[in-house]
Amino acid sequence: MVVCGDDGLAHRLAAELRGVHGEQVTLVVPPNERTARPPVVGRARAASAALFDRVVSAAVGTVGRTGGTGPPAGGTGAQRPDPDGVLEADELTEAVLAEAGVARAAALALVYDDDETNIRAALTARRLNPRLRLVLRLYNRRLGQHIEELLDQAAALAAGNDGGPDTGAEASTTVLSDADTAAPVLAATAVAGTSRVVQAEDLLLRAVERPLTGDDGVGTGPGLCTLALLSGGDPDGGGEHPPRLLPDDEEVRQAAGRQAVVLEHVSAPAGAESAAPTRRMTGVMPLASLFSRRLRWSLAGLVGCVVGLAVALWLVTGIHPVRAFYVTLLDLFAIDDPALKEPLGRQLLQLLSALTGLLLLPLLLAAALEAFGTFRTASALRRPPRGLSGHVVLLGLGKIGTRVLTRLRELNIPVVCVESDPEARGLATARRLRVPVVLGDVTQEGVLEGAQIHRAQALLAVTSSDTTNLEAVLYARTVRPDLRVVLRLYDDDFATAVYRTLRTAYPQALTRSRSVTHLAAPAFAGAMLGRQVLGAVAVERRVLLFAAIDVDGHPRLEGRTVREAFHAGSWRVLALLGHTATSADHVLAKGDRVVVAATRRGLAELR
Repeated sequence: MVVCGDDGLAHRLAAELRGVHGEQVTLVVPPNERTARPPVVGRARAASAALFDRVVSAAVGTVGRTGGTGPPAGGTGAQRPDPDGVLEADELTEAVLAEAGVARAAALALVYDDDETNIRAALTARRLNPRLRLVLRLYNRRLGQHIEELLDQAAALAAGNDGGPDTGAEASTTVLSDADTAAPVLAATAVAGTSRVVQAEDLLLRAVERPLTGDDGVGTGPGLCTLALLSGGDPDGGGEHPPRLLPDDEEVRQAAGRQAVVLEHVSAPAGAESAAPTRRMTGVMPLASLFSRRLRWSLAGLVGCVVGLAVALWLVTGIHPVRAFYVTLLDLFAIDDPALKEPLGRQLLQLLSALTGLLLLPLLLAAALEAFGTFRTASALRRPPRGLSGHVVLLGLGKIGTRVLTRLRELNIPVVCVESDPEARGLATARRLRVPVVLGDVTQEGVLEGAQIHRAQALLAVTSSDTTNLEAVLYARTVRPDLRVVLRLYDDDFATAVYRTLRTAYPQALTRSRSVTHLAAPAFAGAMLGRQVLGAVAVERRVLLFAAIDVDGHPRLEGRTVREAFHAGSWRVLALLGHTATSADHVLAKGDRVVVAATRRGLAELR
């Protein structure tokens, strides 16, 4: 295996492949990661289109040249890998890839923070080794789909030119995003009671955190089972009972009353449910947003007055109701038809209609000004409205924060964002979704107050700086000691120390830490090994993986019942793809494809 990257995900992925899956790994990193080129992912659409045009041209020109397996002429531009399998290189050139052994590798992961670097290296690697399994980290979803199709097509063409029938079957291209992998977990953690949802092709798996009852276990409902027993109050695993992933039935029965993560529902996605988020996420301005609530009530009152005057005129004069309404409008708009010789009641009604008409003029002017101001500020960032409460304060609108924001709005959860960079990539998304944004440094006094932190439901700090996230949480806790907080922290030891302190200082508040690389690495490792990792559920500082596995020829699955295929603490078969209910006595046979929940090591054993 070859892993190339310039940040923590590369190191975490290499450790995952070595320590969990027992793979031989070569890690390619810059000599000094602090001097690595700043990330340029998430470019404008025009730049992405231009980049894709260059990529297509390069791929077409290199598909036929697939025979080279040795290093190119000239220097490699990199040191040979050290005994630990680490190769340092300033740039990921063809010579560096050859020195890393890509021509003989089974899989290559390109996890640079720069989309263009990953794409260029993938094209070169596909030429060096047409049988290579490629895993790319790309933030741009649309571009990633095109690149995946392009590289797979290039591998198929290379297989045809070489005459090797197995090349196309072995080679594959998988495009993943660490932001897309981590965002659902971060969003679910921030919102208490929100289900953890994993999409498994034609199935939806929903897990919730709740106390166990005596009825929890296998066979009490369609797909219902206990995925994990949580620790006895300490989210870092230092409580009275350590966390236990995938317990057996006896452990579940003995743990009655203990907090657990339970698989609550297995179902096919409904069309109505999938359409609802799309309807909310269109970003189209509703008609009601053109005018304020006070103005709408004023207009409704004025219409009521006009209707009342028309009815009164009909009753006083006995004329036809339509004519009474027409005459009222003439009086309302001051069209000259004085009721000089009319009865007193008719004269009084004409005076009242004229007075109502005077009130209509400023109302129409206010409506016009409000509508103009709404259209003028439609492209501007919204400020948090007065009286807002029960919302989630999201710190940081970078790569991760943008995906978390989208996920929260899909769940129809009110959000207020805080961002210090006026050019952050997530501001366009916030503007499109009409989400309030506070621009300012979160460490400065008054910024969190502007985001209505004292009335918020939760604080989700996902900036790229651990110290910024920690400082924001500590300040927020001084304002709201019972505030639920979720931090993005990279270092596990640092996170453990911080949270034990926070749990001691604020025992009544919920505190959770999540590492993006910790959540994303299993999905990248699974793709390198040729497995489909569908998602991950964070269990305190551990991760439970969901994967789709073919039963055909698998010694641990084929010919066994679902109950017999369960291995406590390692893996559990949850459902057959295409079936919303799977009996524990169902015998797994050739042609079945199952969804399993597994630990890291359990997934490695299933290999």
